Amino acid sequence: MTRVPHPIPYQGSKRLLAKVILDHVPGGIRCLVEPFAGSAATTLAAASRRLAERYWIGDSLGPLVEIWKNIIERPLEFADDYERIWEAQRSDPRTHYLSVRRQFNEERQPAQLLYLLARCVKNAVRFSSSGEFNQSADHRRSGMHPKKMRHEIRGASALLRGKTEALSGDYQGLLEQATANDLVYMDPPYQGVSDARDPRYFQQLDFDRLMASLDRLNIKNVPFLLSFDGTCGTRTYGKPLPEELHLRRVLIHTGKSSQATLNGEDAETVESLYVSPAIRKNGSLYYSVAASEVEDRQLSLLA
Repeated sequence: MTRVPHPIPYQGSKRLLAKVILDHVPGGIRCLVEPFAGSAATTLAAASRRLAERYWIGDSLGPLVEIWKNIIERPLEFADDYERIWEAQRSDPRTHYLSVRRQFNEERQPAQLLYLLARCVKNAVRFSSSGEFNQSADHRRSGMHPKKMRHEIRGASALLRGKTEALSGDYQGLLEQATANDLVYMDPPYQGVSDARDPRYFQQLDFDRLMASLDRLNIKNVPFLLSFDGTCGTRTYGKPLPEELHLRRVLIHTGKSSQATLNGEDAETVESLYVSPAIRKNGSLYYSVAASEVEDRQLSLLA
């Protein structure tokens, strides 16, 4: 797979895992649906491979969806919007960042959010209990340079324009529109952080509601892939998914945890990808006969 453009810097992005994830995508897809899009790394990688005829990307964070609409429909003008905000930081970057953050919380403009994502600590979204963006700036860097951002925006637009819809709202709305000829890829807030307010997510996840949605997809015979939990060293995030969903679990080894390394620990991170019963395999539908036959496969990004 050739280099894929990546205009939205986003902590937790599946940019480095997209190749492994897409290895499980069947051929002949009408539409790839990504209802928890974020940086839409998987959609961009799929579009670069021409794996589907159309793409739907959705997110509950409205200004993030507006970023995607601007990237797709007016890439050059949007790159100009970002450049104006970025250039204005030169005289006093600390004060400028706080000013843009305040303006975004009042105006919710997409170019403001893109700048904040490019400049904030670890490119990590953080929100207050009232829904305001409150992440601090990373003062060691100035964010993606406008020249590079323009290149990434133009590349993403070229891949998605004319075949992609960006939709804001609850994920179930997109899932209800998916058919057996489509494929849904989901990367929702991970288990272990969905029981309480967590500043990493604009909207929290109801575990039981998501499981009911997955069951509904199975009933409709809609193929789907789900990134949902994992381990870091001896620490496990999340509880087991219901056996009656008949999902096949793929373990993706992503290497040593950078956060654990900073803490003086040596811990490997492993993420789980769940493959639905309706995923086609070798040209035919693949079904798990029983939950006990759910398969664990060890994959490495270095393979």
